[in-house]
Amino acid sequence: MRPQWLALYHALPAPLRSWAATARGLHLQHWRRGRDSEQLEQQALERDRWSDEQWRDFVEDRRARILHIAATRVPWYREHWAARRRRGDRAAWDLLENWPQLEKEDLRAHPRAFLVDGADPRRMFHEHTSGTTGKPLDLWRTRETVRTLYAIARARGRHWHGIAATARFARLGGQLVIPVRQRRPPFWVWNGAMRQLYMSTYHLAPDLIPWYLAALREYRIIFLAGYTSALAALARHALQHGYGDLQMRAAITNAEPVTREQREVIGRAFQTRVVETYGMAEAVAAASECEAGQLHQWPEIGHIEIADVDATGPDGDVGEYLCTGLLNAEMPLIRYRVGDRGTEPRRVPCACGRTLPVIASVQGRLTDLLITRDGRRVFWLNPVFYGLPVRESQIEQNSLDTVVVRVVPGPGFGAETGRILRDRLRERLGPIEVAIDLVTEIPRTPAGKLRAVICNVGTEDEYTGTDTGTAAGPHGSEQP
Repeated sequence: MRPQWLALYHALPAPLRSWAATARGLHLQHWRRGRDSEQLEQQALERDRWSDEQWRDFVEDRRARILHIAATRVPWYREHWAARRRRGDRAAWDLLENWPQLEKEDLRAHPRAFLVDGADPRRMFHEHTSGTTGKPLDLWRTRETVRTLYAIARARGRHWHGIAATARFARLGGQLVIPVRQRRPPFWVWNGAMRQLYMSTYHLAPDLIPWYLAALREYRIIFLAGYTSALAALARHALQHGYGDLQMRAAITNAEPVTREQREVIGRAFQTRVVETYGMAEAVAAASECEAGQLHQWPEIGHIEIADVDATGPDGDVGEYLCTGLLNAEMPLIRYRVGDRGTEPRRVPCACGRTLPVIASVQGRLTDLLITRDGRRVFWLNPVFYGLPVRESQIEQNSLDTVVVRVVPGPGFGAETGRILRDRLRERLGPIEVAIDLVTEIPRTPAGKLRAVICNVGTEDEYTGTDTGTAAGPHGSEQP
C-alpha cells in the first residue's frame, strides 16, 4: 500500500479499518476464487496420488513448455540466448542445465523484462513484496494462475487437515493493519470476505497478548495461520496463564522455520497439530506438511534443484535451492536463486499414502549462517538452543571473532544455560567471544518477522546472500 493510502487507512476508526480489510478481501477473492475453483481443488487432490510415471510426464511436459516460452517470448531470456548465439554458443535451451542462474537483483532491476510478449500488467494481479533487505520485488500473474495456485493451496492446506472452506481463522502476518504506535486494542481487523481475523505481529508484547487470546474466543476462531515466532509467542503466554480452552483445528506456520520447541509449545497450547509450510511470493516452489508429519513438495508449482552441495546425510544432499517456476507461464523464472537451502525433494513412501515428493528439511535462508575465522559457513544453528529454557533468540555476528546472542529467557535460565550456549557455539565456530544479552523481546524486521541469525561479516554478495525466499508461504500473499 502506498504511504499516503496507508496513513489514511490508519487514521480510520477501528470499525472502518475492518470494512477496508473486508473490501480488500473481496478484491482478493475475486482474483483467487471462481466457478472452477472446487474443480481445481479436486484435481489437485487427485494428483496427490499419481504414479511416478504420471508425475514425470506432467513435470517434463510443463518444464519443456515453460523453457520454450521463456527462450522465445520473454525479453530478458530471449536477449540472453541471442547474446550466446552471437558468441557462437549453440547450447540447447530445452535442457535446464544450460540455463543461467537467475539472481534476485536481475528480477528487481528489470521486472517487466520477465513478462511474456503481449502481457498487459494492468490486467494481471500485481504483487509488490520485499524481504528482509527491504528491496522490493514486482510480480505479476494472470487470474487463471492465481486461481490455480490458491486451489492447490486450499486442497493441500485446509482439505488435508479437515478444515472447512468456511472456517473462521486468524492470521498473524506482517501487514500494518493497525498503527505501530497504537497501544490499545483492537490489534487486529476482521476481514469478513475471507472470514479472517488479521492480527498484528508488531504488538505482541506480554501485556498486550491477553487481548489477542480473548479475540480468538470472541471471533470463534477455528484455526491459526502465520509466522512461527508469532504463533509461539501467543502459545507461551496461553500456557503460562492457564488458557485451556483455545483448541484449534490446526496451526499452519509460514515464513519462518519451525523449531522442535516451537512445535511442541504451539501444539500443546492450542491442542492441535502444527503444520509447516514452505513457499515464497515468487511462487516457484511450495510444500506443505501432511498429517503424517512429512513436508510434501507441490510439483505443479516448480522444480527444485540443489546447487553448491555443502553436506550429505541420510536424507540426501543439502545445498542451495535453484527453483524453476512451472505454474506462471506469463512471468517464468528459470533456475531462480530463492535464497534458501535444504534437502532435495525425494519420492519416498509416506504413511499418508500420497506420492508427492518429500522434502526432509528446509534448513533456512542463505542469510541464516555464521562465518568462521577459517572461512567456513555454518548453517542450521537451531540445535544450539535444544533443551534450553529459551523462549526466543537471535544470533548476530559483527566480526569473525565475536557474536552476540539475544535471548528472551524462560524459567530456569541461569549461568549454566549461558555456559552451555557458549560451548555449543564454540563447538561450531571455534574459539570466539560469545556475548549473551538477556532481553524481553527480539526486534522484528519491517515485515514483522524474527530473523534468527544476522551476519554482518563481509559484503552482502559474498556472505549473506539476498532476502528470504519464504516471504509468504505457499499461499502467496498474506494480505488481509
